[in-house]
Amino acid sequence: MVRRGPLIAVTTLLCAGAAAGAPLPAQAAPAAPAACSSPPASGQVYVADPWPQQRYAMERVGALADGLGVLVAVVDSGVDPAHPQLATAVTEGRDFLDSGDGRIDCHGHGTAVASLIAARPAEDTPFRGLAPAATILPVRISEQQIIEGRNTGRPGTAEGFAAAIRWAADAGADVMNLSVVFYRDEPAVRDAIAYAVESDVVVVAAVGNLHASGDPVPYPAAYPGVLGVGAIGPDGLRVADSQTGPYVDLAAPGSQVIAAAPRYGHAVNQGTSFAAAFVTATAALVRQYHPHLDAGQVARRIVATADPAAGGPRSAGYGAGVVNPYRALSGTLAGYPALSGQPLPVAAPDPAAAVAARRAAAARSRGLWLAGSGAAVTALVVVAALALPHAARRRWRPAG
Repeated sequence: MVRRGPLIAVTTLLCAGAAAGAPLPAQAAPAAPAACSSPPASGQVYVADPWPQQRYAMERVGALADGLGVLVAVVDSGVDPAHPQLATAVTEGRDFLDSGDGRIDCHGHGTAVASLIAARPAEDTPFRGLAPAATILPVRISEQQIIEGRNTGRPGTAEGFAAAIRWAADAGADVMNLSVVFYRDEPAVRDAIAYAVESDVVVVAAVGNLHASGDPVPYPAAYPGVLGVGAIGPDGLRVADSQTGPYVDLAAPGSQVIAAAPRYGHAVNQGTSFAAAFVTATAALVRQYHPHLDAGQVARRIVATADPAAGGPRSAGYGAGVVNPYRALSGTLAGYPALSGQPLPVAAPDPAAAVAARRAAAARSRGLWLAGSGAAVTALVVVAALALPHAARRRWRPAG
């Protein structure tokens, strides 16, 4: 097969910086993996509540779902399980750069993304993932990142990226986070995305940070079936670099975001890479709490329950609004024909039963539950759903 050029990470990972409250000094970190010629720096432990956690009232969300039993593929620079908050979160994955299982990160990007999804609670910091009981499947595909026009680290390829997506789908991923982007349509990647969508995987992708360069079309965010995520800051407004276009389905926190640094501590991050992680975590929560929904229905529910954006309409780069995990779990949707009509549970189901139900649904024609119910449900969030343009709704046409 022909190599199609380097894989480009969508965001610049910032160094650790000041945050509200006094961070604890970093303790001695374990030695860096031998495979990393230039190991990334560890950070300090942050002791103040990060603003996204304040926004999402994670205790309230955690009373409904925590992601237990949900497998989340992070296709990125790998994930470092040496970090105390990720030690029990990361399972064996696959390394498409070296021979390995994906549990190494010479860049730090994938570790940060994974921590926003599933970092376990710790006594010395309020930081934790939005779905802190989910399992991370690390899929390592690149070390490269664009930093002021200079490439650092080994690049991935379209061929390798496509193979990684297919492998993660076959490995049983329920949700897939793609915080990487190409700025051209790659047939191999397009086909791999279609394969994942048809395999009942919720696919979430960052929309990129090249707004100042004219918003070139980002892939895979622009492919059908993919939730494209833009970034907002603490003020609720779009981050200046976050791209705008019809590929933006919704937005999430992507500025001044605290996340795990490799091996130890935390760092401050910015970009749509990290915004995508919050939507991915939300999808994991919904897959646990609503096991009867297929991947397309999960995506529609997340979009339909988004909060109205403070900065303006879809065209301003917010899509349907800002992701709201609690409403995605508890919102009652009525009059929305794409939903299955299945009754919503009044409490979080048993995790084992949730996984079994989801697997059974996927085996039965990709879990397309299209039977409607005769009873109408009180609408909490129908306006946002029905206001979506046809171009956005068609992203989740049932397969077949």
